[in-house]
Amino acid sequence: MTTRVCIVHYHEIGLKGKNRSTFERQLITNLKRALKGRSAHVERLSGYVRVSFPDGEVPDGVVDLVSRVPGVARVSLAYRCAREPEEYEAAAVKAMGACEGFETFKVHARRSNTDYPIHSIELNRQVGSVLCDAFPDKHVQMHHPDVTVNVHVVQGDVYVYADATSVRGAGGLPVGTAGKVVTLLSSGFDSPVATWMVGRRGATCVPVHFSGRPMTSDDSEWLTIDIVRALGPAGMVGRLYVVPFGACQREISLKAPQALRVIMYRRLMFEVAQRVAEIEGAKALVTGESLGQVASQTLDNIAATDDVAQIPVLRPLIGSDKVEIQERARQIGTYDISAQDVSDCCTLFMPRRPETHARLRAVREAWETFDHAAMVEQLVRDIEYIDFDACPSYRPPKELKARHRDLAPAEWNA
Repeated sequence: MTTRVCIVHYHEIGLKGKNRSTFERQLITNLKRALKGRSAHVERLSGYVRVSFPDGEVPDGVVDLVSRVPGVARVSLAYRCAREPEEYEAAAVKAMGACEGFETFKVHARRSNTDYPIHSIELNRQVGSVLCDAFPDKHVQMHHPDVTVNVHVVQGDVYVYADATSVRGAGGLPVGTAGKVVTLLSSGFDSPVATWMVGRRGATCVPVHFSGRPMTSDDSEWLTIDIVRALGPAGMVGRLYVVPFGACQREISLKAPQALRVIMYRRLMFEVAQRVAEIEGAKALVTGESLGQVASQTLDNIAATDDVAQIPVLRPLIGSDKVEIQERARQIGTYDISAQDVSDCCTLFMPRRPETHARLRAVREAWETFDHAAMVEQLVRDIEYIDFDACPSYRPPKELKARHRDLAPAEWNA
């Protein structure tokens, strides 16, 4: 009996050595979480992962959902057939018949198991002959055809699909295979993309949002929560921390040199984020900085901020421009959220003429004009967090539960 399934292809995982199975198991775990509540059956094949459903059909939206999980290179909506020529030949006719607006085609057959007696070349001829008879007005073209019909023999079954029903995936590595990082997440375009890019490399992301509260409204916090939910199918965020930062910004604006305010804000953010990293067991910080995009992102000012960093700071967008970043935001589903204009800590108490080439000596002197150590302790005491169930690799720290109370409104988890 022919059924419909999703065949998940992966590229980078396939290059792994003896620990390849670890990456495959994590990918399967993440796929199961992304498909939670859909009665999906996810299992490993030889070189693939198969997603099937009890009724033998694939529900709408599943292919798109699976494609957003890091580690997935491509998703194909395929027919699963027995090793009977009549069955997979009929499936090939259906697969090609669903394609529109083409003139040329070819068959790409492959055997993952050599126990099947028909060789790949013979499979190409066999299925190709059937398609030529079924579509006499179409022509075979081996190089750059309009449509390719794939016929793969894998572990006792034959999977048939046309490339028109294949969707490119997120790529990268499964979340949970590269350790934990703390990301500085705002409601703008850049930091959500930076978070996604690091998560796509296998990192479990713990975002920290610095809110302008109580000096501004909490609108940016709600947008940040929406961003985390938009990243939900990728399964990279299990907890969001919110730091009410406005009062500290106000105090810094009264004591530190005006031109260096932004650098002071950034240094204080790094100090708090590092404390969260220590509690969470994270190995690095992640920011959405792009070289030269704003005053705080010149090389001199980046160095002045990094002066307080005791763990690596990753900047995946450092060589990207705004157009590239916004295009990626559209792809991952955060653009419309970030496009909303709200007040946040980034626009609070901004100097008229911020320093673009800060000298480290002057920065360190300004750093001592206020009690930054006491501020860090206060901000860590006041930190709030919201838990999400989208990330199977996230484990909450026991230390934070003992030291802090969850101050987030209950409706944030609704």
